[in-house]
Amino acid sequence: MSNNGNGFEPDITAFGCIFCGYMAADTAGTLGWEYPANVKYVKLPCTGKIDIRYILAAFEQGADGAYVVACPLGNCHHVKGNERGKKRVERAKKILDQVGVGGERLEMFFLSGGQGKSFANAAQTMVERVKKMGPNPVKRKA
Repeated sequence: MSNNGNGFEPDITAFGCIFCGYMAADTAGTLGWEYPANVKYVKLPCTGKIDIRYILAAFEQGADGAYVVACPLGNCHHVKGNERGKKRVERAKKILDQVGVGGERLEMFFLSGGQGKSFANAAQTMVERVKKMGPNPVKRKA
């Protein structure tokens, strides 16, 4: 599915922990590393708390893409929370493929709190990827 230059701006949901994920988003803002305004950030105590239902609900409620921002592997504030989150994201990608939405609309990034530029780049990467794919095929028509 292609965008074909129709001006489509995807709605993106970013899930992230209150530690590295949120700190990276905050650092991006503090240092002036802009990222698209169509990215909505949802704070979690830890990405180990991400539930597949939350991810699927984001798509059901109209998100065209989603990503999870976790602490670097081996450096989670909750020991292995980001590893649990990674397994859930991988499972959610398979479900998205099975229901025809497309697992490539979902990604996970591992960033430390000081990586504001990387946070901004991750947001831009997801917006560009989803723009090429077009709108979420199960998005409710308003």
